[in-house]
Amino acid sequence: MIRTTLAGAVTLACLMPFATASANEDYQAEIWASACFACHGPEGRSDGGMPTLAGLSADGMYRMLLDFRSGERRATVMHHHTRGYSEQQLRRIADILGEPSN
Repeated sequence: MIRTTLAGAVTLACLMPFATASANEDYQAEIWASACFACHGPEGRSDGGMPTLAGLSADGMYRMLLDFRSGERRATVMHHHTRGYSEQQLRRIADILGEPSN
């Protein structure tokens, strides 16, 4: 009985952040977008080795991602990365990384 109650309490404590989070937050897209920081720097602020993503508009970033995916925009690896995502997933990533459009 105590073991079951303790297990339930631990499970509830682990799920609490998800239960109280805003319904508008897209955790999956945040995970996908976080992979970009490996090359483009923390929060998209590159130290100069790669282009900086910080400050780009979400719409502009989405267009670039689509251009990489189609091959219209040339790159060394971005066309490989973007082909792993659908257009809808790329839109979600751009919305996480980019600045809101006016």
